[in-house]
Amino acid sequence: MTVVRFYDSVADELLKFAVIVSRSGGKWLFCKHKERDTFECPGGHREPGEDIFDTAERELYEETGAIDFDLTPVCVYSVTAPDNFNGEETFGMLCFAEIRSFETELHSEIEKIILTDEPVQNWTYPLIQPHLLAKIIEKGLAE
Repeated sequence: MTVVRFYDSVADELLKFAVIVSRSGGKWLFCKHKERDTFECPGGHREPGEDIFDTAERELYEETGAIDFDLTPVCVYSVTAPDNFNGEETFGMLCFAEIRSFETELHSEIEKIILTDEPVQNWTYPLIQPHLLAKIIEKGLAE
């Protein structure tokens, strides 16, 4: 069973991922990876020595082409899943981005981004990312 938890903070060295729930022009933003038929929030792995907020900014740019945006840290999230990291709890930083402008083309493994009025139903990570989106809504950040 996959379990998603939320924390105010954890030791910085535990943060391995950043996920950025994003909006632009009043719409939700989702990414489609070139090798998948599903959608996800922008995000990814933290590089060695990288500040977690730099990870969030880098991943947001790489996966969406966002060049003008406000990035807000929300909270730490964790995932515990039997098929992931040997069932160990892993931690990431959840952020929210309001994106004002984008580059004209993407420079990553992302095939395309979509902007929608409603969240997607065909998630790449259906047991994780809907919980992250719900936390953003609960916090009132996506008004």
